[in-house]
Amino acid sequence: MDKKNHSPVGHHYIAEASGCDPEIIGSVEKVQQILIKAAEIAGAHVWAVSISRFPPNGVSGVVVISESHISTHTWPEYGYGALDIYTCGSSGDPEKAIMYAVEAFGASSSHITEITRGIDEGDKIFFHSFVTWEEDFDKEEV
Repeated sequence: MDKKNHSPVGHHYIAEASGCDPEIIGSVEKVQQILIKAAEIAGAHVWAVSISRFPPNGVSGVVVISESHISTHTWPEYGYGALDIYTCGSSGDPEKAIMYAVEAFGASSSHITEITRGIDEGDKIFFHSFVTWEEDFDKEEV
């Protein structure tokens, strides 16, 4: 059997955004604008958008893209936003999109994990790998 390495199926970024601006992450309209812009930055094609408020003041939502999804759940009372971007294929730039969204949330810092998914060494047994890092943002420059 051919054991050549094949391209991964997709890239999944998970971000814990800390020190976010409560007025931004507590606004359905602002969160929606940020997620749609993140999709554009990723080079993705938006299919559907569903963003809602949940009690007492958080925002939860998903942007379905042809490449997969962008989603969030926010806790303005903690200044915390959880972000998730998964794109299939090799086109686009999901890392640039997650960085944009974290900064647009007004985060002071974030913990980001990139998961390369659907890695296949030619035997159709798929696995993933991941790398994780911290980012600090100077709010004065944003």
